[in-house]
Amino acid sequence: MKQLAIAAVAALFTWGCAAPEPRDYAAQRPVFDMKRYFDGPVDAWGTIQDRSGKVTKRWNVVVVGSWNGDEGTLDERFVDSDGKVETRVWKIRKQGDRYTGTAGDVIGEARGEAAGNALNWKYVLAAKRENGDTVNLDMDDWMWLIDEKTLMNRTTFSKFGIRAGEVTFFFRKRD
Repeated sequence: MKQLAIAAVAALFTWGCAAPEPRDYAAQRPVFDMKRYFDGPVDAWGTIQDRSGKVTKRWNVVVVGSWNGDEGTLDERFVDSDGKVETRVWKIRKQGDRYTGTAGDVIGEARGEAAGNALNWKYVLAAKRENGDTVNLDMDDWMWLIDEKTLMNRTTFSKFGIRAGEVTFFFRKRD
């Protein structure tokens, strides 16, 4: 009987902790299409927060997207609050509501799925530490289209399954 009670309590806790999935947003509008949104220049502003919630870095970003059919390039230029410039160039492939992508600091391939106004993709990022070392982080990246020009991005990152922090960006498509 004691084991049954423990199992019931465990089930109750895990039931409320199910992770969202793209299909949870299928009815939400406007529909997010990475190819349509990231076509041309997009400005972004964001932060990194450590596990405690402290903001450790702030950025301004310009993303320039270009597409040839269902293959695209997202050229990102990050300028942090100290003036340091970083770049990342994504090579993206759209396959219906699914996306795959590669970048120089991404280990393997990012894989994602869009539904309604949301896109979720997961990948491993070889992140540079302040001391010059790199650490491979598991990235769980969510994007939600707020309106035709505004996109919110929230990424949690972890190591060995332990949440290490969060990245939040707001994007605004230029006219």
